[in-house]
Amino acid sequence: MNILLFGITRDIVGSNTLSMPVSKSRELHTVGALKTYLGKTYPGLKELSSLAVAVNNSYAVDSQPITHFDEIALIPPVSGG
Repeated sequence: MNILLFGITRDIVGSNTLSMPVSKSRELHTVGALKTYLGKTYPGLKELSSLAVAVNNSYAVDSQPITHFDEIALIPPVSGG
């Protein structure tokens, strides 16, 4: 599972992308489970006011199933005007 990181999420993780090992991605069956895992691994992600997730280029809800073959994007809050 490849995870693309943008904005502050990239700064928190320290990379543009994360590649989840197959063994770990098999344990994470939903977007919500992935967000929980990433929040424990990178505590700074839990401090964001919001965090949208896209699965294969479409916004996803926490209950959406995911697989190792999906491309995930973490989309942080956007500010500006």
